[in-house]
Amino acid sequence: MKMDPELLNSPAVGLAEEEEADMDDWKLPLAFMKKRHSEKIEGSKALAQSWRMKDRMKTVSVALVLCLNVGVDPPDVVKTSPCARLECWIDPLSMSPQKALETIGANLQKQYENWQPRARYKQSLDPTVDEVKKLCTSLRRNAKEERVLFHYNGHGVPRPTVNGEIWVFNKNYTQYIPLSIYDLQTWMGSPSIFVYDCSNAGIIVKSFKQFALQREQELEVAAINPSHPLAQMPLPPSMKNCIQLAACEASELLPMNPDLPADLFTSCLTTPIKIALRWFCMQKSAKLVPGVTLDLIEKIPGRLNDRRTPLGELNWIFTAITDTIAWNVLPRDLFQKLFRQDLLVASLFRNFLLAERIMRSYNCTPVSSPRLPPTYMHAMWQAWDLAVDICLSQLPTIIEEGTAFRHSPFFAEQLTAFEVWLTMGVENRNPPEQLPIVLQVLLSQVHRLRALALLGRFLDLGPWAVSLALSVGIFPYVLKLLQSSARELRPLLVFIWAKILAVDSSCQADLVKDNGHKYFLSVLADSYMPPEHRTMAVFILAVIVNSYTTGQEACLQGNLIANCLEQLSDPHPLLRQWVAICLGRIWQNFDPARWCGVRDSAHEKLYTLLSDPIPEVRCAAVFALGTFVGNSAERTDHSTTIDHNVAMMLAQLINDGSPVVRKELVVALSHLVVQYESNFCTVALQFIEEEKNYSVLSPANTSETGNLTPVRDSPAIPRLRSVNSYTNIRAVTTARNLNKSLQNLNLNEEGGPAAFSPGNLSTSSSASSTLGSPDNDEYILSFETIDKMRRVSSYSSLNSLIGVSFNSVYTQIWRVLLHLAADPFPEVSDLAMRVLNSIAYKATMNARPQRILDSSSLTQSAPPSPTSKGTLIPQAGGSPPIPSSSSLTNEVPKPPVREQPATRPPYTPTQGGQAPHSHQFPRTRKMFDKGPEQAAEDGDDPGGHRNYISPALQTGLCDWSAKYFAQPVMKIPEEHDLESQVRMERQWRFLRNTRVRKQSRSITQRGVSRLDDQIFINRNPGVPSVVKFHPFNTCIAVADKDSICFWDWEKGERLDYFYNGNPRYTRITAMEYLNGHDCSLLLTATDDGALRIWKNFADQKNPEMVTAWQGLSDMLPTTRGLARRVSIYLDRSKQGGAGMVVDWEQETGLLMTSGDVRVIRIWDTDRETKVQDIPTGADSCVTSLSTDSQRSLIVAGLGDGSVRVFDRRMGPSECRVMTYREHGAWVVKAHLQKETDGHIISVSVNGDVRFFEARAPDSVNVLQTVKGLTALDIHPQANLFACGSMNQFIAVYNANGDVISNIKYYDGFMGQRIGAISCLAFHPYWPHLAVGSNDYYMSIYSAEKRLR
Repeated sequence: MKMDPELLNSPAVGLAEEEEADMDDWKLPLAFMKKRHSEKIEGSKALAQSWRMKDRMKTVSVALVLCLNVGVDPPDVVKTSPCARLECWIDPLSMSPQKALETIGANLQKQYENWQPRARYKQSLDPTVDEVKKLCTSLRRNAKEERVLFHYNGHGVPRPTVNGEIWVFNKNYTQYIPLSIYDLQTWMGSPSIFVYDCSNAGIIVKSFKQFALQREQELEVAAINPSHPLAQMPLPPSMKNCIQLAACEASELLPMNPDLPADLFTSCLTTPIKIALRWFCMQKSAKLVPGVTLDLIEKIPGRLNDRRTPLGELNWIFTAITDTIAWNVLPRDLFQKLFRQDLLVASLFRNFLLAERIMRSYNCTPVSSPRLPPTYMHAMWQAWDLAVDICLSQLPTIIEEGTAFRHSPFFAEQLTAFEVWLTMGVENRNPPEQLPIVLQVLLSQVHRLRALALLGRFLDLGPWAVSLALSVGIFPYVLKLLQSSARELRPLLVFIWAKILAVDSSCQADLVKDNGHKYFLSVLADSYMPPEHRTMAVFILAVIVNSYTTGQEACLQGNLIANCLEQLSDPHPLLRQWVAICLGRIWQNFDPARWCGVRDSAHEKLYTLLSDPIPEVRCAAVFALGTFVGNSAERTDHSTTIDHNVAMMLAQLINDGSPVVRKELVVALSHLVVQYESNFCTVALQFIEEEKNYSVLSPANTSETGNLTPVRDSPAIPRLRSVNSYTNIRAVTTARNLNKSLQNLNLNEEGGPAAFSPGNLSTSSSASSTLGSPDNDEYILSFETIDKMRRVSSYSSLNSLIGVSFNSVYTQIWRVLLHLAADPFPEVSDLAMRVLNSIAYKATMNARPQRILDSSSLTQSAPPSPTSKGTLIPQAGGSPPIPSSSSLTNEVPKPPVREQPATRPPYTPTQGGQAPHSHQFPRTRKMFDKGPEQAAEDGDDPGGHRNYISPALQTGLCDWSAKYFAQPVMKIPEEHDLESQVRMERQWRFLRNTRVRKQSRSITQRGVSRLDDQIFINRNPGVPSVVKFHPFNTCIAVADKDSICFWDWEKGERLDYFYNGNPRYTRITAMEYLNGHDCSLLLTATDDGALRIWKNFADQKNPEMVTAWQGLSDMLPTTRGLARRVSIYLDRSKQGGAGMVVDWEQETGLLMTSGDVRVIRIWDTDRETKVQDIPTGADSCVTSLSTDSQRSLIVAGLGDGSVRVFDRRMGPSECRVMTYREHGAWVVKAHLQKETDGHIISVSVNGDVRFFEARAPDSVNVLQTVKGLTALDIHPQANLFACGSMNQFIAVYNANGDVISNIKYYDGFMGQRIGAISCLAFHPYWPHLAVGSNDYYMSIYSAEKRLR
């Protein structure tokens, strides 16, 4: 129930300060509020992972082209004096020009080799055009598809031209010769990277782009028009994949400051630390570091690649900072391309960021293509300056006195910054800047543990965090760490890998390739590991073996099966669940693992989990056993025996309380069905034949026709509210969306048997659903047929049938599937329908001589017109039922029954002898009609398509379970977070509850002297059969035969009306509010033993079924009608029997159920299992239940007039502690007062009210009330009881048996007489009485006027 914000602040709700919510409300457990009830059981949408490099590249060849012409300055640049002279840190004038040129060339190569030692380097010193051409073409030839680098130093030639040319020399150095960039592109090809270190270098970048565009256009022209002259020429290579780095903009000259090297740009790109330190010393701020000179910088000890030395550490910090700046500033895809694809390119770009910073300080702007956003002002540069500062300040003492080097606090501080980001948790903010640094820190043993812990906390924030971390490039690092044997890293690595695999399971291959799976196998086998970490390890292994044969083989060799089997009985439920899923996946379609499982008797060990208290664990066990029998390898007698054994064990879960488990059960059995298809076809045919010959009288037909019929001339009733965006739920086409198609036709209840037998296939949408199957299969076996088979198969006559021994495993599994097809939970019945229909379809196809199955195609003559339908094959059951025009709900608009179109497109065979698709069956088909009459639309599966079921039938359980690892585990759940909205709303509800209890208590304690003020009356859409007040808000639920209406009794308006989804021949006989103190759910019980639980009713959302299960299995509809209440002629007497009665205990989460059975069955809603069956020891039905959790007592009123008291702590034989036989007739209500010495109050049809003390054998008091009692309720607080009579009046008595009110007429509209009372109920707190009568009216009476 969502609260209006205005309402929350309104004075009406403002409570007095001293009012505190009852602590009891906080302590009460909540039923059916787990994730499996509130979420759809499916995996999360896979995020498209872009972190994997599609194409890792290497720069394999490098051309170093130097045009220096030492000693001769080009004519177009006037140099200053003094001027920058150093090239590659060498003064060219300090030696002969030729030697200088060669030394500079060799030095440049060395500088590049620091970054990429394995490339082929070719120098071209002061070259001609031909030499450049030869060099470039040969490098491209050798590099094939890899990248080539072209480094151009143009300090000794004129500036580039606007026409897109750079300059080289002629043979004897008398002229400068232009070299067109267009030609250079042609020789270099793609992918390439170009570095231009010369003035006005930006011009080259512009020209390059223009030429590249021109090439693209030429390519397009040639592609469109092959006869074009361009198409005759060799195609120019596309230049899309080229990167350029230029020293300055088109209009800028290079800096000439004599303190700087002449090739400042090259120095930044290839010797970044050296130039960065020199530049640092040239800044004014360097004066603050005493004793640091340019000479000293040259003497910094250490090697660049040794992180323990000062120089290595600076280099490491520099890498971390530039990487971080890039990651924070660049768009993700550009970052991936430039900083993660190619090691050399990444290094050059990191260094390019430094070049931008340094050169901009000399009014020079380096240019790149693709262009980068400006980064020279990024805050991380200050961290760099600080690190340099700290390092340099130690230099004088290190060099002069040899003191030890103190490591930089940079990484520790950055981790602290990251930790602060994690602690100040707000959703939806920018990702932490430090992420790339955390990556660098993983390399250092000193900080590794802390970095992994923080990384784990970050990944825990959700899938977006995992994607970010992967895009930074974390993967290879954490993969490498799996080779570490450090025990303290185990929990962290297991956690991190579980997070990664929960988001991107494609990493399974990388793990197996690097033997990473062995790490997790050893964690799983390590009994000292806490169960949470073993759970994550087994989850990771379950991902590794998921539909990946290499992974299955590797883990099988690693002894995974034995490891898992040892942990099946671990007390940690999540571990048990994942161990079972892991087992199920390792032998899924992998026979060696299955046989290994057989040798270790894995299936028998899994059986224990089938009765696990946690539904998800039972589910996982069913999944594992399902894939165990679902292997398609050749079958031996041994494996068949095992399959049968497993099947019979699984069959015991047929009435499991959790739909998740039953769904998994259908899938597991479908694997078996696929394995033993022919055997199941035989069974199916047998059942189909039997069903045709056996006419079952539907229980509804046994009803007397002359009974009290409802008023029919009622005004039109508005349409039902649609449920869950299904179109009108009662409308013909979608009725099965919620459950069965049985109710689709509101048939004439007074009609003869022929019109009503479920054996006749209705013309409604039989059993197709938009819930379970996305492709809306059309079915051969309608729901009615299946339901009839289910009931036929329970008759003993079946055992005398010839053919398959009717107790064979296949028959029993077929019966289980029939039962599941009638499951109250739609998704379960949908899956079972698909499996049954698949077999029925194959069976009838094979048994049909009329069809010619050609090997190449399916042929069939033109379809006969619909009128000649029954000519080929006898129909099942007589004519279709006729929709009634006078049923209870006939006012609900019904779409017309779907007619067959007069002509159909002829059946066109699909390619490859494929069995026709299930969709081709019209929905309204009789069972043995002639197959499909139109071709399947989807040609997506030309192979022999196993129509409804494929071996890949799945429930999404495993993916849904895996979501647990993708979601935050460390975060406080919302309901425990004191500031969260959920918590605030709950607090509001609990205060409201306290107020209701308090205010109502003040009224009831004063005593209620009369109760006849009619505060609500309205006409219900159906005859009310059960009413139930919500304990705390002003809502009342009114059930008719198969729908529930919600009214707001204070405002007098209808809130909701929806269809409960029970089959047509059943009715709702009981309702309870679960979690009434908090987020209410509504439980409905129907007289076929089914329980359904709804949420989102009576508010603005669509009602949704949370769960449903068969509470009492043996209440077969055919046994009903035995215990008839002779004395009453009410609507419900027609069916006779007590239906199903329930009592709910919120504080224990136990649900007591009974009815037309000989037991009281107790369900534990937390475990969703049956806890206890208490035999009633009587031969009649239970009509009323009342429990007291404090005393563990259950009181049952029975149809034979006895009242029995049970103590549920005792064994089945001695738990009946008392039987009272004082009533002579059917007990309408037995009530146990909740106080410690509370009495038992019971009332029979004859109107005698008896009070018993639980320990005394005889009644302590008897009162006589009205005769012909049809309904009675006792107010738990006010000591009142109300009786409703078939003689159309209500009497309200106080505890002494005095009548305080007698109600016979409605207020208002001319004082119409009340109808025969069909149900009544007191409000649990207020003195309110709700009354439903047979004339559709629903009224509420209260104590004196507006006493609220």
